[in-house]
Amino acid sequence: MTVKALISALTEQEDLNFLLTNRVPRAALTRFMGWFSKIENPLVRDASIACWRLFSDLDLSEASKSRFKSMHDCFTRELKPGLRPFDRDPAIVASPSDAIIGAHGTIADGELFQVKGAPYSLIDLLGDASLVEEHRRGRFVTLRLTSSMYHRFHAPYDAHVERVTLIHGDTWNVNPIALKRIERLFCKNERAVIRTHLATGEALTLVPVAAILVASIRLHFLDLVLNAQTRGPFSFPCDVDVKKGEELGWFEHGSTIIVLAPCHFDFCDNVSEGARIRAGQPLLRK
Repeated sequence: MTVKALISALTEQEDLNFLLTNRVPRAALTRFMGWFSKIENPLVRDASIACWRLFSDLDLSEASKSRFKSMHDCFTRELKPGLRPFDRDPAIVASPSDAIIGAHGTIADGELFQVKGAPYSLIDLLGDASLVEEHRRGRFVTLRLTSSMYHRFHAPYDAHVERVTLIHGDTWNVNPIALKRIERLFCKNERAVIRTHLATGEALTLVPVAAILVASIRLHFLDLVLNAQTRGPFSFPCDVDVKKGEELGWFEHGSTIIVLAPCHFDFCDNVSEGARIRAGQPLLRK
């Protein structure tokens, strides 16, 4: 058995995986990784990326460059032009990122779920009663980015960004093992609520959720990095029009984006739990 196969077999043991990725000083490890990943030393960079390859299916063949200044530079890499074309059908809401599709469905009177049998409330996630009302019976889909994926995310639709609200919290792992064991996990973790409206005035909301080793989100239209070190104010009014496919920002490492859409949108045929989706591919249809 290869080293990579052995590591994979060990991490598939749920109790061990949960212990190693959650029953640790999560905040301290996340701060350390934020510092360590930015070290621009060739030996540190190469050793870090080599170790990263052992634990994942990292593929850098799509990256726009072959040499990186640091592990952070590799995590937040751009892709070669044209590799993530966005569906131009105006009836389609596209996936904002590369991801594995998780729980999705209809928001039942302000309640959704992180995995089957594990509900949580929209008000706990968003902290905004008026926004909850706009999404009370809408659609939701959970998109999980693994550590090896392309970490930039884009506008899923032509929209107007009105406000971004940072909600401080924990950094639990967001993998399926943790989602089964930690109630209301998304409501406990650090997250940003990106409030946008379509041309019709209907709400389309993105909620990037942080996780262990990743608690920083870069948003271009604010020219800010939001993380645990961000101090008030935590609500940022915006007046920005974005076009479908326009890059909004990136996660420092991997994480989750919860997409909230109007009730008259339906899921596209390619949307099923556990399926992989790429930025730009169809997610929801009017």
